[in-house]
Amino acid sequence: MRNDYLFTSESVSEGHPDKVSDQISDAIVDLFLSKDPEARIACETLTTTQLVVLAGEIRCKGVFENGEWAPGAQEEIEKTVRATVKRIGYEQDGFHWEKFEFINRLHGQSAHIAQGVDAKENKDEGAGDQGIMFGYATDETPGLMPATLYYSHKILERMAADRHSGAAPFLEPDAKSQVTLRYEGSLPVAATAVVVSTQHKKGYDESDPAKQAALEAYVKKVIADVIPPVLLRETEYFINPTGSFEIGGPDGDAGLTGRKIIVDTYGGAAPHGGGAFSGKDPTKVDRSAAYITRYLAKNVVAAGLATRCTIQIAYAIGVSKPLSLYVDTHDTGTVGDDKIEAAILGIAKLGGLTPRSIRTHLGLNKPIYQPTAAYGHFGRAAEGDFFPWERLDLVDDLKAALA
Repeated sequence: MRNDYLFTSESVSEGHPDKVSDQISDAIVDLFLSKDPEARIACETLTTTQLVVLAGEIRCKGVFENGEWAPGAQEEIEKTVRATVKRIGYEQDGFHWEKFEFINRLHGQSAHIAQGVDAKENKDEGAGDQGIMFGYATDETPGLMPATLYYSHKILERMAADRHSGAAPFLEPDAKSQVTLRYEGSLPVAATAVVVSTQHKKGYDESDPAKQAALEAYVKKVIADVIPPVLLRETEYFINPTGSFEIGGPDGDAGLTGRKIIVDTYGGAAPHGGGAFSGKDPTKVDRSAAYITRYLAKNVVAAGLATRCTIQIAYAIGVSKPLSLYVDTHDTGTVGDDKIEAAILGIAKLGGLTPRSIRTHLGLNKPIYQPTAAYGHFGRAAEGDFFPWERLDLVDDLKAALA
């Protein structure tokens, strides 16, 4: 490992066009799971100037069966979409929750996909698709997440909270952040650069130097509140480096579900299998297996078995048993990686990591997904039934298996 290096991660706000799409898609997932815990959903969302389009496949008892919509179902979908955009805060000329055109092109799930995924006599449910998924944990932050991504998320979360509360009325929903940290060994020692670009009300740019200065001062205060002062001694700040950022969100750039997979995971500090999360029910291992590998990696680090851990798992569509499990503790492990692999596969309550056992162990067949669709799926507090993959309830099992 290099002893001295720079590493950077970015985040985007809930008002970023791609994140608007992710939140709409996950609002649809939650809507259907609230009516049918066994619903099948693959919902993609396109957002652009005064337009939201849904596309994908669904199967949901009481909502969409035998190729037909239940009475009032499409109206409820549209109401859910508009409520999501309203909650984010879009009431602009180019994108307004009441005024955008809405098009629903969701259709029934393919029978050929269903036959591979559904359980049958003497056959467990198969994975919803083939693919590889990765989980990661590191001890450089209390939530066992990379510090660069952790701070990038926290900056935007704070700004969004201030916007919603009225503490920062000059902010609009779209924003991006980026944090570069200098590491010595595995520990961050300095934030060398912080970038924040935020959409703003008219006039908070070079057209009004006093307002521009106020915006910059506000952002620097947020950064100072989020990043420990000891890391800010040599920091270069880039705040709205293009100068003006009035046109944003779907009016400034089209948004699509699933385009922020690195923001959603580990900020580039770990591999990614390529599959997005939002808009998918938990039979899709793109989502559920990424959650279980994070859960496993986090518990490995929390158990003191390593200070960094990457876990990969692979599936074939229609097959319940995983094809492979791989553990890499990056030469920080207290026991061999092969022993951790064997311990994981030997823990009975994990059920061999089949798609059904993952959903059962983590309780994933519930409407818990919209809160995941902004500011990352990992490193979040396990409040109530949300973010169950952040629990640390496997630590004792791992220790016992390796004793």
